[in-house]
Amino acid sequence: MSEQRGPKSPWNIVHNAFALYGLYSSGYLLALITVPYLVRVLGAADWGLVAFTQAFGNYLLLIVEFGFTLSATRAVSRNRNSRDDRASILAGVLGAKSLLGIFCLVAALVAQQCVPAFRQERLLFWSGVCWALAQGFSLMWYFTGLEKMRLAVSLDVAVKTGAVAGMLLLVRSPRDDWKVLALQAAASLLSFLMMLVLAYREVPVRLPGPKLAWRTLRENSATFIPRNVLFLNNVGNTFVLGLFCPPEIVGYYAGADRIGRAIIGLLGPVNDAFYPRVSHIARNSKLAILNLARVGLTLMAVVGVLMSAGIFLCAPHLVRLLLGRSFAPAIPLLRILAVLAPVIAINNVLGMQWMLPLDLDRPFSRVILIAAISNLGLALAVSPRWAATGVAWASVLSQVLALLGMLLILCRLRLNPLGRAAGLKARFASDDTDAAQLVTWAKLKASGRAPQWLAAADTASWEQP
Repeated sequence: MSEQRGPKSPWNIVHNAFALYGLYSSGYLLALITVPYLVRVLGAADWGLVAFTQAFGNYLLLIVEFGFTLSATRAVSRNRNSRDDRASILAGVLGAKSLLGIFCLVAALVAQQCVPAFRQERLLFWSGVCWALAQGFSLMWYFTGLEKMRLAVSLDVAVKTGAVAGMLLLVRSPRDDWKVLALQAAASLLSFLMMLVLAYREVPVRLPGPKLAWRTLRENSATFIPRNVLFLNNVGNTFVLGLFCPPEIVGYYAGADRIGRAIIGLLGPVNDAFYPRVSHIARNSKLAILNLARVGLTLMAVVGVLMSAGIFLCAPHLVRLLLGRSFAPAIPLLRILAVLAPVIAINNVLGMQWMLPLDLDRPFSRVILIAAISNLGLALAVSPRWAATGVAWASVLSQVLALLGMLLILCRLRLNPLGRAAGLKARFASDDTDAAQLVTWAKLKASGRAPQWLAAADTASWEQP
């Protein structure tokens, strides 16, 4: 069954961006409350254990999410006029995540036997596993695809605020470290259940069967790598560092990483708000997203450079304010991670606002996979000798490699948004336009009254409909 929806107002993007900024800002505000409190109550060693466990949980989280944040959001955006299609997408994703959740439980059992810290801290470890699974089932992707995020964001913020209040009340000593992740797990589970009720007010309830779940996994496998690897480059290095270094070193790196990611993450809401709209527009007209991509690249690059300079200059003050004077070794680490801001800003536009809307999923995946393998190899190589400093530089170099790889792929495909606008406009016009219009444009060029992009186009193949 189909439902007719009018075109989304451009102001809807602004509203959704503000909703996502509300989500991100509340997360940062809550972190400003909890991180200084926890590092002082738990100490560097136990804070390092919590960060190490949460880093492992992030591996499980990424497996459960499986890239649906990109692919399912795009699918919902493109099928926003059909309730039946959206019901199938929702059921398929939930079924696929259930299969992945079972796999993660088995992986967690193996990891507990292999990692001494997990055997010694069983309660903390399983609290982290529960948090990862609950957070992995979040339905924020569904409401992002519909561009109806305000209510979902409000509910998510409310329950996570309750979790923070619980931490302040219940975490009183290093022995309470497991409660940090247990409270986050409870909040994520409650948020998922409330969003599920909201989603089923939009679409009919459809139970996910095994065939639908497997098909969903196959169809969405192309975005598993780009979504997860981009995130894994940030959180996975904490886990790798914990395999070779004492908890105190892990704590210093995790503290700097949390501050850096919190600030750089301010770029995320605009990127996430534009992604479903650009995907929807690209389905009908690739030409329409060209100017958006060019303006977005310039704007985000400038913002990224300014953000990087701000983090570098303010690093001592940020560390002392948020982590305390005992975390002074985190200052040089934060300054290294500041280099990530402009690189990540450009990568986000090239990937989410250009390559994915143009259905270049697999080339994007290959580039990101190569960057991820490089990051892992570098982190494993430098951790024993250069510890946190080496891992920080590994994170920066892997993102630079991803940027260079995307530019190389786009240049080879002649789809570089920073290249000659005339050539791209002519190519997209040919893709988007019917044969009769192409003949009209060919005649316009022959008359000598064509615009610049059309005058530069090869219209020899446009002469015959």
